[in-house]
This record gives sequence, C-alpha cells and structure tokens, in this order.
Amino acid sequence: MFNQLPQHAIDALDWGWADYQPYFDDLAARTLDEATASAWLADWSHVSRVAWEAFSRINVATTVDTTDEVADERFNRFMSEVYPSMISANNQLNAKLVESGVKIEGFELPMAKIRAELELFREENLPLMTEESMLDREYDKIAGAQTVEWEGEETTLVKLSTIQHDPDRAKRESAWKIGMARRLQDREALNDLWTKYMGVRGQMARNAGQPDYTAYRWKLLKRFDYTPADSKTFQDAIEQVVVPAAKRLYERKQQRLGLDSLRPWDTEADPGDHAPLKPFETVEELISKTEDVFNRVDPALGSMYQTMRAESLLDLENRKGKAPGGYCTSFPLAKRPFIFMNAVGLHDDVQTLLHEGGHAFHAFAASELSYVQQEDVPMEFCEVASMAMELLASPYLTAENGGYYSAKDAARARIEHLSGIIRFWPYMAVVDAFQHWVYANHAEASVPANCDAKWSELWDRFMPGIDYSGLDDIKATGWHRKLHIFQLPFYYIEYGLAQLGAVQVYANALSDQAGAVANYRKALALGGTANLPDLFSAAGVRFAFDADTLGGAVELVERTIRDLETV
Repeated sequence: MFNQLPQHAIDALDWGWADYQPYFDDLAARTLDEATASAWLADWSHVSRVAWEAFSRINVATTVDTTDEVADERFNRFMSEVYPSMISANNQLNAKLVESGVKIEGFELPMAKIRAELELFREENLPLMTEESMLDREYDKIAGAQTVEWEGEETTLVKLSTIQHDPDRAKRESAWKIGMARRLQDREALNDLWTKYMGVRGQMARNAGQPDYTAYRWKLLKRFDYTPADSKTFQDAIEQVVVPAAKRLYERKQQRLGLDSLRPWDTEADPGDHAPLKPFETVEELISKTEDVFNRVDPALGSMYQTMRAESLLDLENRKGKAPGGYCTSFPLAKRPFIFMNAVGLHDDVQTLLHEGGHAFHAFAASELSYVQQEDVPMEFCEVASMAMELLASPYLTAENGGYYSAKDAARARIEHLSGIIRFWPYMAVVDAFQHWVYANHAEASVPANCDAKWSELWDRFMPGIDYSGLDDIKATGWHRKLHIFQLPFYYIEYGLAQLGAVQVYANALSDQAGAVANYRKALALGGTANLPDLFSAAGVRFAFDADTLGGAVELVERTIRDLETV
C-alpha cells in the first residue's frame, strides 16, 4: 500500500490524520523481525518523509508570508490534528521496534535516541506541544509586524539595521534608538507570551516525570555526549580566554573611532570611515556570486547549490510580512533543502547565505541515508557544517574568484567576520547561562522582571566594553530579541561549540584545503549515525569545552585579523 503515497509532498498539504493513519496502522500490525526489519523501516521512513515534508512546506509558507491565512489554517490543522496523532503513532512504532530486539547496521545511535523518546513520551504532553508551537507563531507575528518610519518610508527593523554600518554616528544613534523604541512597544506582549511558554514547559517536564525542564529538554535534545556541567565549563572558558579578546577588539575600535566610550550604535561602524560594504545590488546578484564561491570551495558543493537555484529553493530577500531571521530546512521526500533569509544588501547577508549553504550541503549528504531516523543529526554538528562553510569560503570573497569584493574590501569583510566570531562567543555565553538560570529557577524566571535583572547581570559579566549607560531598559530586555530563548530553549550552545569546531576545520584548511574539505564532506555524509566526538573526529577536529582548545582558536582568529589588516 505504501506505493500509493504521494510522490510529491505538495499533494499532501491538506491531508488530515485520516489520510496518514492507515499507513501507521499497517506498520503497527505487521510482523517485525530480522527478516522484515529493513522493509518495515523503509516504509516507515517513506510515510514519515511525506508527512514531515508536508509540514516543512506548510511551515515555510507561514514564514515567507506571516499574513498568509491559508498557510496559517494549514499549519493550525497540522499541529492540532496530524502532529499529536503522528507523535503518538510514532511512539507506538518506536516501542514495537525496541521490543522486537532487531539489530540494524548503522542504526545504533538512532536506536538510542528512540529509547530516549520512549522514556519521555507522555500522551498528555501532545496538546502542550501543539500549544507551544502556536506560541512560536505568535512570537513570529509580533516580530514580523515590527516596522518603523525612517526617512519618510515604512521599513522593517532588519532593513533599519543597515544604518548601523553608516559612518555618520548621529544617524546610527537615531536609527538604533528608533528601532529599540519600536521593540519596547511589544515589551508587555512578549512578557505575556513568556509566562505562557514557562507554564507550558514546566507542565511538560512534570508530566514526563523529570525533576525540571532542564533535565526534560536535555533528554529531548538527545544530548548524550555532554552535560549541563560541561556547558558551565564552556561558559567559564569563554570568560577566561574570549572575553578579554573581545574587550581588546572593542577598545581598539573605540580608539580608532576616536570616542570616549563605545556605545551600542558604534559596534558595527567601520573605524576607517569607509562606506558600508556593498556586496551586491540585487538578490539575483547575491545568488549568482555565491554560486561562484561555492564552486571554488568544491565543485560538487557548487553543483548542489546550482540545483537549489534551478529548483527555486532560495527565498532570500527581506520584505514586509516576512518572518525574521534565516534558516535552512529540508524537504525529506524530495531530498532537497530550502534556504530562507532576509537579505538587505549587507555583508551579513553573504555570511548568512554561506552559513545556510553549509546546512543545505549537510541536508543533501544526509538524504542519501536509508532511513529517516538516520538523518537526525546532533545540532552541535549541524552548525559545524554551516560555520565551517563560512570560513572555507572566506578566501574566495574577491571578485577575481567570482566573489563580491576588491582585495581590500574582501579583507574588511573577513575581518568583520572573524571579529564577529570573537564577539559571538561571549554573547553565546550570556544566552546559554541565562537559559540555565531560567530553568533552574522556574518560578522566579516566570516573572519577566526577574529575567530582565538576570540578563543585565550576565550581560555585564560577559560583554564588557560596550557602554549602555542610560539604556537600562533596552539592555535588560535583550532576551526578548533572541528568538531562541522563546522558541528553541537551550538551543544556542550548539553555535558556540560548533564555532570552535569550525575554526579547527579552517585551521586544517590553511595547510591542506582539499583535505579539510574532503574530511568535512565525509563527516556530513555520516548524518546521525555517529556521536558528536566521532562526527567532529571525522571532520578532523576535536569536540571540546576547555580553555586550552578555545584559546588556540582565539589566537588563530586574532592572528588572522592582524594579517588581514595589512592587505
């Protein structure tokens, strides 16, 4: 019967649970043993790919246009009708698989993840999962509606952020304050949303018999290879070796700008009083030049990107009504990735496309695995795929290599990127430490004013060098502006650990670029069949939290910045 499933998930966008249920019932009723396991898993993977691609396409539609009522209706139907029933059905199949005792080659880690899911699964959490997803959409709607008037025109806050690269300090300050004032208008709405999130998450943990939401989420994220204590080790390492490096960057920028103090609207300004980098005039130009860059990194990767371009799997331009941020999702039945972002003509857009391109190449590689469960890759390594690609592509940013810039502007762009790596780790530590505090102090953190105070405390600890005097409310509500805190709890340390892996990949490429890319691609092809230490090892790097490894990465980044400043 599985050959009757749609060959294109777009034909299942309006399916309800009644359309999927016969396939899950068939799998539940079948005999499962060593002889039948391969076909059984293949059929389970097939119906799962139809369902998850349909959901992915529906979700994409809600983000490319947050005002699309048809997309909203489809999303709500899937989340209220299909999603909880499918989670329940998958749980039954998980139990059937574990109880069968069958052993499948290359399925050891997916089986461990299945056991973790079984341990956490509770029927009473299904409506809470749906409620949480609805809250995610509400956050997107609040953020997507944030526009301001600038120079006589309505503009999104993403577009307004381009002013932060303008050499006119008064203009930067005005734009920054206008944008922040608009965000503060939603302070109460976001606070109300936060209390709802906290209620839902606390109940989920209690329902699953977990001591707190940290324990629940850790298992849900299937973090088998490190602990919350390791997160604190990493935070402390960042404070020890990265915070001083970031402070040096800020102090140098302050001196070169000739300022008494570095204010928040000064952090993106170019000390050379250059005009902002303009890597492209149109989104089509961005797409075309990025294709040339990927071809330089590796022709096989370039070919994958060409496929995405030919099949309209890129939605890159910023516009009103579009959800904020950028992401790469996958269409597992079609074996294709899709990239979403909000390009406004900055170098950040180049970095975002290179980053999401790395995720796309990972999706292509993992799609060749036999079973859908093998495509579940730890996010800590997913981000190595993306962040390493930013660094692997960096030597090819010049126009002579098909890229975007003159040699001097390419050096500026690379300095901006590398400086951003050092500046990012302390910010990551703020976000990660904040989330650990939140879920270790659930009742206290359910009061938004307490979150404001903790965020301010952590900001002062990890982010010295930026003068926020007189801007206390704006600093305190910084957690409102980090969607991961609302929508993806505990999902941020992944970026920090992956950045450390990515810098190591880059270090390898400095001595053997072809070898580094080959190892990178080999690791991507493992998908979710290996644990984090083994995935990092396959890429030729270490999975680490310690100050020595982090210090080596910081030293390389700082040295490279100094070299580029001589171009």
